[in-house]
Amino acid sequence: MGQEPRLRRNDRDARSSGVPSQWKCSSSYGGRSLTTEKAVLRILDDVLSLKGAGAAMNARSPLLGAVPELDSMAVLSIITALEEHFGFSVDDDEIDGSTFATVGTLTAFVDGKLCN
Repeated sequence: MGQEPRLRRNDRDARSSGVPSQWKCSSSYGGRSLTTEKAVLRILDDVLSLKGAGAAMNARSPLLGAVPELDSMAVLSIITALEEHFGFSVDDDEIDGSTFATVGTLTAFVDGKLCN
């Protein structure tokens, strides 16, 4: 079997991408991240009723404070949808506003959950 995924603790890498280093998993941050991002964008589009506008977003697209539909109830709905789609659970103390800063930070959070 392959090695267990390791979290990268490279601060320079985290600063350059805007993604906190604790959310980066060396085994999934490459190819699977693109698939994860597409799924996250679909979930955002569905939950927020963006009518396809999610397809125009990318990793640097701001979320919290920039998407009017993203209120506290929508955040809970997105978390529930992510849990159901990816098969993990999210504890209250695992997330904060920075998780929903951009599509990239949300995708990195999901990738980090998938690494564990």
